[in-house]
Amino acid sequence: MKTAHTAKRTTIAALAAFLALGTALPAFSADTLTVFDWSGYEDPAFHPAYTEKHGGSPDFSFFGDEEEAFQKLRSGFKADLAHPCAQSIVKWREAGLLEPLDTSRLAAWNDILPAFKGMKNLMTSDDGTAWFLPFEWGNTVLTYRTDTVKPEEIASLRAFADPKFKDRVSIGDNVDDAYALASLAIGVKDWASLTDAQFEEASAFLREVHKNVRLYWTDNTDLSQALASGEVDLAWAWNETATTLQAESQPVAIKKDTKEGLSTWVCGYSRLRGGEGSADLAYDYLNAVTDPGIAAYMVESWGYGQSNAKGMAAVDPKILADKGYADVDAFVANTLFQAPIPTELRQKMIAEFEKIKSGY
Repeated sequence: MKTAHTAKRTTIAALAAFLALGTALPAFSADTLTVFDWSGYEDPAFHPAYTEKHGGSPDFSFFGDEEEAFQKLRSGFKADLAHPCAQSIVKWREAGLLEPLDTSRLAAWNDILPAFKGMKNLMTSDDGTAWFLPFEWGNTVLTYRTDTVKPEEIASLRAFADPKFKDRVSIGDNVDDAYALASLAIGVKDWASLTDAQFEEASAFLREVHKNVRLYWTDNTDLSQALASGEVDLAWAWNETATTLQAESQPVAIKKDTKEGLSTWVCGYSRLRGGEGSADLAYDYLNAVTDPGIAAYMVESWGYGQSNAKGMAAVDPKILADKGYADVDAFVANTLFQAPIPTELRQKMIAEFEKIKSGY
């Protein structure tokens, strides 16, 4: 990690040296790029073309969830690109945080999977303006230790609220995943259509789950450690968790065939209004992460799908089958798609989830 104080001292020393020599200071260079991202996505294997072209990765700053990112940006934090997910795009756009994308500079724009192209208010707004480039997609799914939990005990997502799992559960400190779980548990797969009564029912379910929660995870590393150590036995987790733990021979599996199904999400990149870095570098980065050559690594090492249809088509069929991506239609069947939702409903979810986590 960079140390801000060290960087500041170095800058002051350099300024002093220039002034002492009577040398004119150079003009500020915009040849920088700052990406505001989830932890882990700084992985250079996601953007090798960028690294090869520019001799290194861009600068990264990280957030724990999208609401944290939203509030930080609203308060004046500056970056050039951010990595929101589908359910946040409308809110971020309406708040004036996003800069339109020039699709003529996006090599993969026309190769994005049709399911994402057709999603209302995702890649473009109603007037055709482009705001969001999908990058990765996957599930939030019931994940469990196979040595302590029997498959028949978790046939339903309501297992998260079963008293037998008291202090053995972990769900994300993430309002979207939480309400995806709750919506599924009460039988709703189109969460944008939640009625007031259904919202109350979903919130009541989360209050029951809260009684069992040992850990609200914010980072996959924390959750993986909790599952590996046996601190928790049952989690509502992303594909990455089981993929990384299975690679370490941990007794962990995912259960996609619960009665109520699972949640599917898509995340990607947007340009941020007011970014002070280079637009050329921003488009180089966007093209690097959506290069079809990234798909195999993303599927095999992270358990996620890439948004580029050509990339997914080129992945070894055995790897796709092993990770559950052989049939995309089947992958998203019996799922709640975390599509964009009305800003007012999302604000209600955020406020209520904070109360639930506090025990109210």
